[in-house]
Amino acid sequence: MTDEKTRAADAGESRSPEEIQSDIESTREELGDTVEELAAKIDVKEQARKQADAAKVQAQEKVAEARRKLTGAKDDMVRKARETSPETRRYVAGAALVAFLVGRWSRR
Repeated sequence: MTDEKTRAADAGESRSPEEIQSDIESTREELGDTVEELAAKIDVKEQARKQADAAKVQAQEKVAEARRKLTGAKDDMVRKARETSPETRRYVAGAALVAFLVGRWSRR
């Protein structure tokens, strides 16, 4: 019961059966809500599932962020590689060829 209704009952005011029935129904609804809240708090499996779902979402967000960063880094590297002079590319290609030949020669 609300404070106003409690005071009215304490003051000796009479209430109609409809008012009393209405009070009973609202009290039942409040009690039902309270029981549901308590049941949710003690449902360990549900709490664990919610925490696992939250952790999964957080992990997915971190993976997406890492992908964005890696894609950006890759794009920067490709751009820088394209900006290198043809002379530098020849030196790099020559060094790669020498490394390949040395590797092949050392296996014999």
